[in-house]
Amino acid sequence: MKFIKLIFSSVCLLVTFALNAQSMNFFDYTVQSISGEEIKLSQFKGKKILVVNTASKCGLTPQYEVLEELYKQYSDKDFVIIGFPANNFGAQEPGSNEEIATFCQANYGVSFPMMAKISVKGDDMHELYQWLTQKEKNGVEDTEVAWNFQKYLIEENGNYVAMVAPQESPACETIVNFIEQ
Repeated sequence: MKFIKLIFSSVCLLVTFALNAQSMNFFDYTVQSISGEEIKLSQFKGKKILVVNTASKCGLTPQYEVLEELYKQYSDKDFVIIGFPANNFGAQEPGSNEEIATFCQANYGVSFPMMAKISVKGDDMHELYQWLTQKEKNGVEDTEVAWNFQKYLIEENGNYVAMVAPQESPACETIVNFIEQ
């Protein structure tokens, strides 16, 4: 009888863990803006979201221009882009948050929300990126951040939808269809 209770307790614990993991969503996280303010991602409820890890000294850095165009085109249609500078690939984002903000504004006129520099892979991976990259947390798929400008799509209720590879344009068919549907 004790053995059966132990098995039942273990199964209940696993089911509870699985339900809790899948019940987490994008809006459960708080991050820091590039200017140092605490940002509850729940403020974006009701919007479609594109999350992108960025870098200022990357061959893909010109994607900032396309991201800004996309943001201007669709921001009035409940769409937002959230940039997360990261220095995980080839030390291509060495600057401070202030330097990154200045670079983005001066070179690309970035007006979409930019967050403080974080780590998007490795032992010091930010908890939001753990959620984005782990199926046990996002309930959809495992991914690995391959390079700068990898994009993640989050729907209006904070649920993970898909990952778009770094080399894909922010204006690719997958992203535009996601925004327009």
